[in-house]
Amino acid sequence: MTTGFTDNEIISQVLTGNQGAYAQLVDRYQNYVFTLVLRLVKSREDAEELAQDAFVKAFKYLKDFRGDSKFSTWLYTIVNNTCITFLRKKRLEVQSLDNEQVFSRADNLDSGLRSDTVEQKSKQAMVNEAISLLNPDDAMVITLFYKAEQSLEETAAVLGIEINAAKVRLHRARARLKEKMTTFYPEEIKELN
Repeated sequence: MTTGFTDNEIISQVLTGNQGAYAQLVDRYQNYVFTLVLRLVKSREDAEELAQDAFVKAFKYLKDFRGDSKFSTWLYTIVNNTCITFLRKKRLEVQSLDNEQVFSRADNLDSGLRSDTVEQKSKQAMVNEAISLLNPDDAMVITLFYKAEQSLEETAAVLGIEINAAKVRLHRARARLKEKMTTFYPEEIKELN
């Protein structure tokens, strides 16, 4: 149901009273938003709720969108802030290292990544899994630049850093991603080469 209107044209329609036009932006960006949220919160239920919250906030503050950057960059900032707020409120489950089940569960997770799960997943899923193993900052810069197809300038703007810092962060994140892929998917990497 996507129309040929640009994001800015749709936003103008919404701001002049055609609130139903906002559904076009939701349709256009729902996968993008859900992917970003899921990368940060890991729980599908939480991700669905947070994605919806992000769209509600974007609608509420749409009048504040100045058009200096792409709508997707502005929306990403809202998504990121929504997730960070959620994660700050959520308490992390803490386990004692004296509990033997913790080590058993960690071993099971590790062996699951290395065995048949890898074989069943496509190359794209393998890359997504490797990205999820990165620290949040690395995963964020990789996701913005490659998945969300943001330019280096837009990535830097979203992260609130200088362009050169974004280049360095992206370079280091790529190196860590390569390291994760080589560690967890050595056979698949050999097949790709």
